[in-house]
Amino acid sequence: MANALMVVRELKESGEDVRLILDGAGVKWVSHWLDQDSQYGALFLEVRDRLAGVCRYCANAYGVAQRIEAAGFPFADQYKQHPSFRAMIAEGYQIITF
Repeated sequence: MANALMVVRELKESGEDVRLILDGAGVKWVSHWLDQDSQYGALFLEVRDRLAGVCRYCANAYGVAQRIEAAGFPFADQYKQHPSFRAMIAEGYQIITF
């Protein structure tokens, strides 16, 4: 996840329109980044404004949905409780996965 956060930060600093979507097991990291002792918490805070959503289905499956909701992070649930990557591609976004 550190690599994903670094890419988002680099693109953000360059003025690119970048969005971070957390899906699959990656949803567990949000809860970890919120802990004060998190190694990458500060980096996450730098790009938090680019977090477009956390997969609702996966957040429920991994048991972190309540913590994500309590922190005020948006869920990405446009397609059967999952993010709609088709919609992002239709908007012209390029998908990068880690």
